[in-house]
Order: sequence, then structure tokens, then C-alpha cells
Amino acid sequence: MFLSKGVISMAREGNLIVLFDAPGERVLCCLRRRPPYAGLYNLPGGRVEPGESGQNAAERELMEETGVAPQDASLRKMLRTEYFWDDWALEVYVGRLNRPMDVYGEENELRWTPLSEDFYDSSRFAGAGNVGHFVEYARRFSGLLPEAEP
Repeated sequence: MFLSKGVISMAREGNLIVLFDAPGERVLCCLRRRPPYAGLYNLPGGRVEPGESGQNAAERELMEETGVAPQDASLRKMLRTEYFWDDWALEVYVGRLNRPMDVYGEENELRWTPLSEDFYDSSRFAGAGNVGHFVEYARRFSGLLPEAEP
């Protein structure tokens, strides 16, 4: 909720997902075909529907955009940030595939990106450094995720 000129309004809400492959060596990125950030790599995610929990929205968006079902990966909320100037709230989830598997996307091209990549490079990645920040934070948080199946 936001207080703007004395009026309380509900923010638009969305999510991004930092998904590691089963060994934890790469992050799944999508090459955006539409604005905002058309032509740049971003993280999978989308909007939270009315009445939907953040966790359910993240699981639904991951399934819709990558084919990764809730039982295929363990997702945990990593952080929530609010953009007050735009009445926008964003939750970032982190997860790891439970096993090696193929991913597919119809909306955007998907790419497993090595952790050695410069995710802060704003000429290639969306969000003016946010993708770099979220991936770096997720790397530190990933030790709390369950290990992939052998």
C-alpha cells in the first residue's frame, strides 16, 4: 500500500526469479522481446494477479515463462522492494532446479548464463544494474537452498 497525496492506494506488484541450474553454476535469463527493456537480458517473472499470493505468482510465472513447474525447483522469497514514484512493488525469488532439465519459453528467448557474466552491464542486462544486484545477492543466499538431486 502506498500513501499518495493523503490517499491510500494498492501498488501494482510483480516478481523476478533468480533461478540457478541444478549444479548452481548458471542463472536463467530471458532476452526481452517487448518493452520495457526490449533487446536486453532480464530475469523471468511477471505480475501478481489480484488475490494471488506472491509465492503462487512466482511459481505460476516461472511455469508460464520457462516450463519449470513448482515441483522442479525450490523457490524462496529473497527480497521485496518498492518503487514509490511509480506505485510498484517487486518481490525477488531465488531457486535452484531440483534436477537437470530443459527449459523453454514462448514469450522470450531463454539462456543459461554463467555466473562469471557481468550482470551489471546495462548495455546487455535490464534494470540499470538491478539484475547484477539481484544475482549477486542470490549467490550469497543460494547456500540456503536445498541441493539438487544427484
